[in-house]
Amino acid sequence: MSASAYFLIALAVLPASPATVFAADKPNVIVILCDNLGYGDLGCFNPRAYQPTPRIDRMAQQGIKFTHAYAAAPVCTPSRAALLTGCYPRRVGLDLAPGQGPVLRPASAYGLHPDEITVAEVLKQQGYATLCIGKWHLGDQPEFLPTRQGFDEYFGIPYSDDMTTNPKRNFPTLPLMEGEKVIAANDDLSLFTKHGTERALQFIEQHSSTPFFLYFPQVTPGSTVHPPVSPAFQGKSGRDAWSDSVMELDWSTGQIIDKLDALGLSENTLIIWTSDNGAPFAGKGIGSNLPLKGNGYSIEEGGMRMPFIARWPGHIHAGTVSTELITHMDVLPTLAALSGGAKPADRIIDGHDIRPLLFGEAGARSPYEAFFYYYVNQLQAVRSGPWKLYLAGDKRLTQFGAKTAATLGRLYHLVEDPAEQNDQFAQHPDIVKRLLAYAEAARADLGDVDHAGKGVRPVGKVEHPTPRLLNP
Repeated sequence: MSASAYFLIALAVLPASPATVFAADKPNVIVILCDNLGYGDLGCFNPRAYQPTPRIDRMAQQGIKFTHAYAAAPVCTPSRAALLTGCYPRRVGLDLAPGQGPVLRPASAYGLHPDEITVAEVLKQQGYATLCIGKWHLGDQPEFLPTRQGFDEYFGIPYSDDMTTNPKRNFPTLPLMEGEKVIAANDDLSLFTKHGTERALQFIEQHSSTPFFLYFPQVTPGSTVHPPVSPAFQGKSGRDAWSDSVMELDWSTGQIIDKLDALGLSENTLIIWTSDNGAPFAGKGIGSNLPLKGNGYSIEEGGMRMPFIARWPGHIHAGTVSTELITHMDVLPTLAALSGGAKPADRIIDGHDIRPLLFGEAGARSPYEAFFYYYVNQLQAVRSGPWKLYLAGDKRLTQFGAKTAATLGRLYHLVEDPAEQNDQFAQHPDIVKRLLAYAEAARADLGDVDHAGKGVRPVGKVEHPTPRLLNP
């Protein structure tokens, strides 16, 4: 089935717009989460970005840019789990599901536990219409799909664009889903950004008189060196497919902002724009994490410090830059408060309400005493204030060249040294001691490698997983 055909099918099954009109003081919310886009891929974070991103740059000028915002993991599944639940991935069991490697695989028995509470569920309780478009990657079994996690509608792929299944068993190469049904089995995602954006615009217009939550986890730039790009953007950058893809994401963002402006919704809509982890091929000159060190899939700054922009005209001061540390885990408690609700009170939520930072309140500071860098199930570093300590130890897990010393740790001042070049471990034993104490507290709560922390909740699991096959 062609990309155009499956998009027409998707539009045909859209439900009618609800008639109820909710209170105008509940802001609409749009969260755009890119896949593997690097800190240095945007002009507003890196003046030497490989490609122009005028609409995203303008969005930053119209709102606030956070220069020390972090994903809670350097790979897709755990990072997305953290954003949607407000928790460290290890707390919800999605740091390293058994037999899965760093991310969930097709037809996995594991996924985000149905008892976990997502941003979508919090907002749905406040009367929001909810839609997820794009890459999910939190489990492809029915029990784990977006429609079981607070989303009224879902249109997208359940895992990464590079994952394939076994053709000898008649598995689809890559399932495209509408709700809980597979509507196409097609490798070609080149038109997904275009069609996903069109679907987003229709959803915004359909719910222009009701509060809505649009979660748009884009499928690009993606997990390969050749991202899927629509014909209109192929070759547009004059550089490579990655840069073409970033330019198409910029276009998509502009389309959404233009639609909000045209409908008079901008002053009642908060847009959050970020990425799940850094560019994994930046060391090969494909994508960029500059001026930070390292690649995606590592706990170096280039793997976990993300571009993070928030726009809400009339509420967020235009042209603001914050150097305070925030994380994706702050999305849930912040949106819960903005919607008139509250974060779940019956469990630990690691994120914080960052409204004081968003709105530029005098004296607002980062709510984090310490932030922990986990690579899958292993605690590898801790940050407090400007200081980042890499933990020492034998047999540390590494990825894409991110190495930790076997006998000594490393200490960097990230404000003065964002590229992590000047190791100050020996000069500041008092700071090392303080950060090591934070690390021990994290190990007791969240665990480390095969040591289960006391605050960890179970991962979701089904007994007999089945592949997502094309529905008749």
